[in-house]
Amino acid sequence: MIEIKHISKAYNNVQVLNLGEITINKGESIGLVGNNGAGKTTLFSLMLDLIEPTTGEILLNGIKVHESEDWKKFTSAFIDESFLIGYLTPEEYFYFIGELRGQNKASVDAFLQQYADFFNDEILGKRKYLRDLSKGNQKKVGIIAALIGDPEIIILDEPFANLDPTTQIRLKNLIKDLTLNKEKTILVSSHDLNHTVEVSDRIIALNKGELVKDIQTSEETLKELEKFFAV
Repeated sequence: MIEIKHISKAYNNVQVLNLGEITINKGESIGLVGNNGAGKTTLFSLMLDLIEPTTGEILLNGIKVHESEDWKKFTSAFIDESFLIGYLTPEEYFYFIGELRGQNKASVDAFLQQYADFFNDEILGKRKYLRDLSKGNQKKVGIIAALIGDPEIIILDEPFANLDPTTQIRLKNLIKDLTLNKEKTILVSSHDLNHTVEVSDRIIALNKGELVKDIQTSEETLKELEKFFAV
């Protein structure tokens, strides 16, 4: 599903990411963890062809992301608020994303209804522009928009940040539900080790751009990560 092959990224001769070979199988739920500057967002940006690698390549379903755009048909992501269009309302943004993914307004409306609890009556029908929403509500919009069109690969960068405790719990349940049938491959990065371990069946830890751990989650995973990052 996802193949990372000797990927590296450097800025002004300063290397910020240097990975060997990593394979992520279809249906895996991956938690990407690491301190600030570990390379998490850089890796996601390379996967989405937002930046060019210095060396190496990334393949999604066998497609090299820097050579073709065919991977966009089955891949979605929410990295940060720059993915949003500030002068649109949430509804307008959802319809825009739906149109890009072959969905009409009726199908988008039906899709959104299942996330009423997640929105907590703070998103739809409020006649607010995205730029005027709180950071947490902007994140809610971005996360749900990433699910429109039933993508096979979903990438979420720091999805738990700026969310209140109730919404964090709802998001964890949402991610778990998405991965139940093992048809979707989900990558989630977070500074919150507890949340990440809870929603992932595999943890990839980065430190200063290098891979330091690649482990299946178990009852000992959280303690192992806490011990590593405490040093």
